[in-house]
Amino acid sequence: MDPNLALFANDAFYIAFENADFEAMAELWARDQVITCMHPGWPALVGREAVLDSWERILGNQSGDPVVAFNARAVIIDRLVNVICYERIAGQTLVATNLFAMEAGQLRLVHHQAGPCAEPPEPEPRSVQ
Repeated sequence: MDPNLALFANDAFYIAFENADFEAMAELWARDQVITCMHPGWPALVGREAVLDSWERILGNQSGDPVVAFNARAVIIDRLVNVICYERIAGQTLVATNLFAMEAGQLRLVHHQAGPCAEPPEPEPRSVQ
């Protein structure tokens, strides 16, 4: 599995997020696997309907503050790729995990989780493991 492909998929996720593009966001998530999502302060969401409903609500109510992802790092775990990165939005920094699995020949999101980061790093060049 190519970690660069996961970094590209991760970039597509943040482009959809920043552009409040629900259709692009929905296209990124797996269809044939159970998906999960944990937004800061929300309960855990399980299943495509619950996860996509959350994104539709979030993208439809954005404050206009851009989401900037940085320091993305792809880690291959058997048949999964975990992309760990940081998100800056509305003056705060979150640490995020985006887990991708191969589905129908494309990497698709199966899990997203973001939470506060007390001591965020400064942006650095992208690294792949």
